[in-house]
Amino acid sequence: MNNGTAKVEYVSYLQHKGKFKGLFSWIFATDHKRIALLYLYAIATFFFIGAILGLMMRFELIAPGETIMKPQTYNGVFTVHGIIMIFMVVIPGLSAVFGNFFLPILIGAKDVAFPKLNLFSWWIFIFGSILAVASQFLRTGPPDTGWTFYAPYSTSTGTSVIMATTAAFVLGFSSILTGLNFIVTIHRMRAPGMKFFSMPLFPWSIYATAWIQLLATPIVGITLLMLIAERLFGIGFFNPELGGDPVLFQHLFWIYSHPAVYIMILPAMGVITEIIPTFCQRKVYGYKAIAFSSIAIAGVGFLVWGHHMYTSGMSENARWFFSLLTFIVAVPSAIKVFNWLATMYKGSIDIKPPFLFALSFIFLFLIGGLTGLLLGSVATNIQVHDTSFVVAHFHYIIFGGMGFAFFAAIHYWLPKMYGKMYNFRRATIAWAIIFVGFNLLYFPQFIIGIQGMPRRYFDYLPQFQPAQVISTIGGIILISGFILMVYNLVMGVRKGAPAPANPWGGSTLEWQIPSPPPVENFDEAPVIKQNPYDYK
Repeated sequence: MNNGTAKVEYVSYLQHKGKFKGLFSWIFATDHKRIALLYLYAIATFFFIGAILGLMMRFELIAPGETIMKPQTYNGVFTVHGIIMIFMVVIPGLSAVFGNFFLPILIGAKDVAFPKLNLFSWWIFIFGSILAVASQFLRTGPPDTGWTFYAPYSTSTGTSVIMATTAAFVLGFSSILTGLNFIVTIHRMRAPGMKFFSMPLFPWSIYATAWIQLLATPIVGITLLMLIAERLFGIGFFNPELGGDPVLFQHLFWIYSHPAVYIMILPAMGVITEIIPTFCQRKVYGYKAIAFSSIAIAGVGFLVWGHHMYTSGMSENARWFFSLLTFIVAVPSAIKVFNWLATMYKGSIDIKPPFLFALSFIFLFLIGGLTGLLLGSVATNIQVHDTSFVVAHFHYIIFGGMGFAFFAAIHYWLPKMYGKMYNFRRATIAWAIIFVGFNLLYFPQFIIGIQGMPRRYFDYLPQFQPAQVISTIGGIILISGFILMVYNLVMGVRKGAPAPANPWGGSTLEWQIPSPPPVENFDEAPVIKQNPYDYK
């Protein structure tokens, strides 16, 4: 290992010549770092497809009535947008890319516990994604149920629901295997001397996430199988005409899908917890509180699914019970925000692009979290249920949370991953455009949601048009910022200046090895004798 200043000859994982050559050296690689890049390229591609579909929806909604597509096409577009963004981007996103690349390095390991299983997970992910995309082109037409596949409509619509739900089922397997791999890796492969409470906090967040992946994902898998069986054989699980119960579908779906929100957001919180101490050169305030809050969010997150169903037919006692639990899950989230701010206090703050994205995450996540309390409260939930208020809240949490954390992570770790630096000025301009575009796009949806604008509707009353126009302009600005950001990162990878081993002055293990990392990460297993955030 070197200290980041001495030039040492070594073979990086990008230069390594293994058993295969060319493309095959990547798609059959078992190196966790190459698999992470495979996920990165696949997820980035799906993200842009999903974003273009989202922009098409905005153009349709720029005026009442039909603008650029028919109602049935609109239903298909928002369903495909949801399936791609949820199952192919935000659920696997941070865990599959940055968890794969940095978890083993951060705990001082050479690879994950099961490298071949890791590659198998990526292949399953690609197979499931192909099925999801193919479902859009079947003769029966794209699925039009929304990404929630709510029964009884999904049991009877003539569109290609079976293909889409099979895709989600297959993608779930990828998630389960990745989670299993990470849990075993953390338990069995930490460096000598690294106790659980001397482990960096990003691995802590991945650990909590992996347990949700392992325990919750099978529930939605079984639910989707039941839905497929219902359509093929008319069994009558969910269709009331056959004696089934559509509310049962909602319970089973949200028992997974609410914890799935934490699969998306916990790794994002882990990324922010790595970036803030580095750019403030401060020890993390309340290390154990942040670690335990990840576990608490994962645990309580299993118990709050009912707040999606206040209007579906639920007893009064069940309503207040789920409302209470929803408010409780806000506590560990608030602990994290408090500790991030306390870590910044009196820090030597260095305003660089990763830190700007991290600050944006905190701001947007706070708006998403506080509006989530309005949805957790029964009275206000019923007022704004299924309105564009929910759309705005959801995007502030998922996009403002996971999305901005992903952008923060790629700007933070790209020099380590590729050994190249990017242009800071362009990155800062792209951040500003994305931040302004995001808020212009989604904040007006809060206002018209409270006024009664339903979500997922093709048409609307003229009084909502000004807000829809502002949102559409915001969407255009947002896409422009993405294009600039991606251009800057790609140019950095292709023509950027060589990155030093530790460009940000970080203290965790990834900054103690060369950029890009060697094939097996470490010349010899590091021995851990101190706190991972050894600043002042």
